[in-house]
Amino acid sequence: MSKTGALHQGRAPVLFIKGEGRCQRLAWLYVITDRRLTPRPLAEHVSRLAGVDFLQLREKDLPGGELYKLALDIKAALPSGTRLLINDRVDVALAVNADGVHLGESSLPPDTARRLLGPDKIVGVSVHSLAAAREAERAGADYILFGHVFPTASKKGIPPRGLTALGEVAAGVGIPTIALGGINAENAALCLAAGARGVAVMSAVMSPSDPAAAVAGLKKALTRR
Repeated sequence: MSKTGALHQGRAPVLFIKGEGRCQRLAWLYVITDRRLTPRPLAEHVSRLAGVDFLQLREKDLPGGELYKLALDIKAALPSGTRLLINDRVDVALAVNADGVHLGESSLPPDTARRLLGPDKIVGVSVHSLAAAREAERAGADYILFGHVFPTASKKGIPPRGLTALGEVAAGVGIPTIALGGINAENAALCLAAGARGVAVMSAVMSPSDPAAAVAGLKKALTRR
């Protein structure tokens, strides 16, 4: 864990269930937005996502002013307990007092984002290799997104990295690894078995007309151990 980040300090969700005389840690469900996929306005769609632990606002085509306004709407609509992360835009995250940011490998370094945001905010990083994961950890990231794990339409022609690579990354760093790419209720538990702390999805929750049911299905899958 990062020594200064919000996940280390317990400000991000730490969830438990009771079973067979002991408490088990619940996996994280992390949702990435794409307003082009939703059957209704994004803020309305997001309001139906009770049970999601993290929501990453990732509308990369929007200029700063429009993204700021959308982020305010999303923040107001988020169900209680869901943390709002802004993709890449540290300025927008600061302006709306989001819970943190998510960075790409070519974005600001995590330690720079941490210095701008302060120690109480969450800083995550997308990575595609163990070396990049370790570098993100050294730079102060609280968690990493690793993918793509399974085949996905958004990465046509690019072979998935697979569960073995996911397991190597998860075992090779001391911060949580969240699996990304082609994940659904049928394969989510495989990611946890490989060592992931949670799973990230986009179309599996953004596209359905009943996103609450989609979230419930994923949460059920994530409790299978």
